[in-house]
Amino acid sequence: MTEILVLFYSRYGGTAELARHVARGIESVPGAAARVRSVPPVAAVTEVAAPPVPDNGAPYAELRDLEECAGLALGSPVRFGNMAAPLKAFLDGTGSLWLSGALAGKPAAVFASGQTPHGGQESTLLTMMLPLLHHGMLLVGLPFTEAALATTRGGGTPYGASRVAGQSQEPTLDADERLLAQALGRRLAETALRLAGRTP
Repeated sequence: MTEILVLFYSRYGGTAELARHVARGIESVPGAAARVRSVPPVAAVTEVAAPPVPDNGAPYAELRDLEECAGLALGSPVRFGNMAAPLKAFLDGTGSLWLSGALAGKPAAVFASGQTPHGGQESTLLTMMLPLLHHGMLLVGLPFTEAALATTRGGGTPYGASRVAGQSQEPTLDADERLLAQALGRRLAETALRLAGRTP
């Protein structure tokens, strides 16, 4: 089984919901499986360490999750047009993987959730790609052959799956956002299988 890591940070549940649909797309491809992981929150001043395992939701990622998986889907809420600090902190700790080239040649995709239609989803997706490029990963996006890119009134971009939350704190995605998140996961899994010399 080819495992794809779905790694994300989610504060209110919207990015976690996108991650679930990306994972669903991965697992729709025969021979592919999703390994879903999150990262712990960070604070400017830490008085108490985060528990080693979260009380609920996806387990926290370790560097070995990146080493062991055949591809990566990386997700974050939008923070002023950039990824959230907890995800950036985790990526900042991957220097040993960069030195060894452990991620070079593996496919990767990105996804993000933000509150407003022009709140920085696309710039967040683009900036999330930069550390992946430094690691030598091969980026997978969403082509306009995905019909939902032309019909979406919420999230969804050629750079990756996205969500527009609006004023609601509910993590519910609209139909196009769900379709595009699943399509991204499916494309990522198919690419990983092809790179491994297996036909999806």
